[in-house]
Amino acid sequence: MEQSGTSALLQGAVQDLASDVVSALRGGDHVRMSGTSAMDDVEGSLILAAVRVLGADLLLPHVLFPTPPDPEALAAFRRTAEAYPPRPEAGPTVHWSHWAMRRTLARLGSPLPAPPGTDAGEPGTEWLETATWQVLTHQLAVLAALAVPGEDSAVARVARGRPVDLARGFVRAVRRRDWQQAAGAGRWLTVVDGVPDTLGLETGLDFVELMGGTDARVALQVQAARITRAAGALV
Repeated sequence: MEQSGTSALLQGAVQDLASDVVSALRGGDHVRMSGTSAMDDVEGSLILAAVRVLGADLLLPHVLFPTPPDPEALAAFRRTAEAYPPRPEAGPTVHWSHWAMRRTLARLGSPLPAPPGTDAGEPGTEWLETATWQVLTHQLAVLAALAVPGEDSAVARVARGRPVDLARGFVRAVRRRDWQQAAGAGRWLTVVDGVPDTLGLETGLDFVELMGGTDARVALQVQAARITRAAGALV
């Protein structure tokens, strides 16, 4: 029961943070995390865990818009990256998520060295290059924080090379009512070229947002996709 309660608290904290990011994306404002420096150990650990789940997307508004991050939000983001370095045996998406956080910190003028014993460069993409279109879509949705216009990475290059597979995965996720995966795949489809015109991505994103209901993580991905499209990304 205690573990279930902790999980529910974490999910709630993630949703709250994602809602803040969505508001900032819609209004071009700061992601606000006022009071985090004064939290007790339990509250602070919960916030850091929630930041870890959102990863680089926590500060996405400050990457897409020329607004400096709130100092407390930046500090919490940096503390999370420092507190949760990926273990050597961790899966590739964990390594890539941490790499994305370090890239965001560097872009915002607060660079963080790579964890001891790890390569400072990009993680590998071998597992992604040979993935089926179903696995590709799932993994890219997990790494949707890397789908940032104008930002290059090995993961983005794999995505750019498989737009039709990604489109198939988007449709499959919608049919399976997996709104988070559909939203993440849809976001990637706004930063790659060669997406089939018959996909109807804009209408599809509207539908995903509607069906995602109150899930702020779905809304975050859809809003990020819309900003990318408005900025003139190829679709």
